[in-house]
Amino acid sequence: QVQLVESGGGLVQPGGSLRLSCAASISIVSVFAMGWYRQGPGEQRELVARIISNGNINYADSVKGRFTISRDVAKNTVYLQMNSLKPEDTAVYYCNANMVRNNYWGQGTQVIVSS
Repeated sequence: QVQLVESGGGLVQPGGSLRLSCAASISIVSVFAMGWYRQGPGEQRELVARIISNGNINYADSVKGRFTISRDVAKNTVYLQMNSLKPEDTAVYYCNANMVRNNYWGQGTQVIVSS
């Protein structure tokens, strides 16, 4: 069973920054893609950013230039650095491990951007 544990969420003012962390119970080198998704109130879950095993990175258009995904394979941890946060970034952020045949999710961490 793969476990993903997110941390780093919280309340931040518009324009502020947060860094989310996702610690995996397995070697992330073996994962096809590690990603961050989010689900705002009344909205569907959407991809924010993902990093594929070959190093390729994808971002949602809404976060390009503001968010950065990275990984530390020695710590089996994936990060999401979020800068210039906007109220519309308010959501529960979920870590995802896509292993092609199986998909695993963390429990989510709440991010609230408000003054």
